[in-house]
Amino acid sequence: MGDRVSLRVVTSDDWPLWRDLRVAALTDAPHAFRARLADWESGGREQWRARLATPGAHHVVAVRDGRPVGMVRGVPGDGPRSELRSLWVDSEARGAGVGDRLVASVTAWALRSGARTLRLAVVPGNEAALALYLRHGFVAVGAPGEPLADGVTRERVLDKALR
Repeated sequence: MGDRVSLRVVTSDDWPLWRDLRVAALTDAPHAFRARLADWESGGREQWRARLATPGAHHVVAVRDGRPVGMVRGVPGDGPRSELRSLWVDSEARGAGVGDRLVASVTAWALRSGARTLRLAVVPGNEAALALYLRHGFVAVGAPGEPLADGVTRERVLDKALR
């Protein structure tokens, strides 16, 4: 990778950075997320701080040449399972391995947390994200995902065995 990319774990004090990236993600790729921009766009400081203060969670921002270009969060799930959520890479940084670094960061966090499985959900039709996740060892499971806005289509659920 010719560009220098670093990963930065963020805390509730970094809520303006997280908010700006999340709004950018939902603006850039609304088709890729179950959440809608309207759900978060007007969120106040406390809403954003609370999101970053989830106990045991892992929030990471990718920075390239001093500019934030990606984000991901890992959250504790049910029992020995953790979840990868909200992954997004700026269109200008796609194809440069940023997504790979973000997935690897959440995978390492999940292992350190004692998780046996890492789960995620991907919106049908988001083939680039699906390819990224399959490349990292995730496999589709039979569990139904959450319904999308149309009330019919559901997210695809994928798991990765960690141990």
